[in-house]
Amino acid sequence: MRTISKNGRFSHRGFTLVELLVVIAIIGILVGLLLPAVQAAREAARRMSCANNVAQLGLAIHHYEFAMERLPSGTINSTGPIRNEPIGQHVSWTVQLLPYIEQNALARSIDITKGVYDPVNLQFRKVQIASLACSSFPLPSHSGVDDNFLGSSTYAACYGDSEVPVDDNNNGVFYRNSRTKFSDIDDGASNTIFVSEKVSERGDLGWMSGTRATLRYGAFGQPGRLDHSQRWTTDSNPDNGSLVMGGFSSFHAGGCNTLLGDGSVRFLVYSADPVVIRALATRNGQELDHLKLDW
Repeated sequence: MRTISKNGRFSHRGFTLVELLVVIAIIGILVGLLLPAVQAAREAARRMSCANNVAQLGLAIHHYEFAMERLPSGTINSTGPIRNEPIGQHVSWTVQLLPYIEQNALARSIDITKGVYDPVNLQFRKVQIASLACSSFPLPSHSGVDDNFLGSSTYAACYGDSEVPVDDNNNGVFYRNSRTKFSDIDDGASNTIFVSEKVSERGDLGWMSGTRATLRYGAFGQPGRLDHSQRWTTDSNPDNGSLVMGGFSSFHAGGCNTLLGDGSVRFLVYSADPVVIRALATRNGQELDHLKLDW
């Protein structure tokens, strides 16, 4: 910068290299402080969007109960226990809720009598329903063209309080061929877990499958490492024939958005007392003395 001094001479002013480096360093520090705040704000928005998805599922479940006078079955299958493999009818509770989440056309197209794995239903298994996926869920960008892609659900219904196979005698609300009514929930709907979040592992059989893809038991914990390249395939399941179901987990830090039977959505933290969580996972366990969870 060129200026005229008092004595009439020209002088030159500008930044020295040191001053320029100091300014750049300060800008870098400010950006470094700002980015975590921006990321935290975005995650807070995604978590709120996810909670809204869970709330909408709660409304759909209540509308189903009003129409059918019972809650949807956790999974529909003629025999048990349910195995995590693509064999059987395995009609999930999410399929039964389709007319109540604005998916009437999809519901009419699916032939549930042939089972969800029949080739006639394959094209519908590939549909990714936006309200069944958490906003923090990293959906693959190639979902529209990949022949192996399956629509996934990051939400699972609670079938009981322990790691046992899904059958017709579980103590949760949603299990094999269940026809639970609100009058069967002796613990009280506000004290009973209906739906929470889960991470889609490798070999996930998709939102139409009434296996561990849409059913979990009452335990909350941090998700492990995920194989992002192989978890949305039509035929890969490393636990082929396994009866292991697993608990709830999420892509959020610290816990999961959870739907209780009264329609309320709570964020259950991983550090919650396991005894309390197990009590919340049963429909008629009579454990009201244990339900002292600080929301």
